[in-house]
Amino acid sequence: MKKTLLLNLAALFVGIASPLIGICTASAETSELGLFVEPGVTYEMGKTKTDWPGFSSSSGESSGFGLMGRLGLHVYDIVFAGVDARYSMPNFKDSSVNYSADATQFNWGPMVGIQTPVFGIRVWGNYIVGGFLDPKQSGNGFDVKLNNPTGYRVGVGGRFLMLSVNLEYQNLKYDSLSVESFGGFSVNGNYTSVKPTNESWIVSVSFPISI
Repeated sequence: MKKTLLLNLAALFVGIASPLIGICTASAETSELGLFVEPGVTYEMGKTKTDWPGFSSSSGESSGFGLMGRLGLHVYDIVFAGVDARYSMPNFKDSSVNYSADATQFNWGPMVGIQTPVFGIRVWGNYIVGGFLDPKQSGNGFDVKLNNPTGYRVGVGGRFLMLSVNLEYQNLKYDSLSVESFGGFSVNGNYTSVKPTNESWIVSVSFPISI
């Protein structure tokens, strides 16, 4: 169901982008300074690690489809900078208490990159300044939330007109972990000494549109 929802949202993005693509390609020249938007569809494959005080570390995985969106400025369609936001619905697993559940994930931050206009190679970097990873309650009644990630994401893409195929590496560290239920009983504990990490590879198809 979640994959169907994301694919439907992606189709909506493409539908919105199509008339803008027609406008942009009809222009013979690229302005010196302008706006750009870049919707896209992502698939993330990540590894998590959590160091528990006084206990051994646990490891896990988070993988699934998502959506991306960028908004910012470009100079001659070569240098581009703005804000990058990501929303995804991965499956989250962790070796502690055999945690396994669907999750929602969001992160955002500033980004800057360079590219060859119209077609060719593009590279960029992101600094992640906020967000969350919120798995649902697992089958054994354990429910956690990973709060306020910071870190970076770097990527490279191959661009042709308004289509870009991308590969990114992401490295995040969360500033705390909240335990929302334990064994089915509601609790309200925020552990700032527990700082999970996440390393991910992300593949995506996006639609960079210069306006």
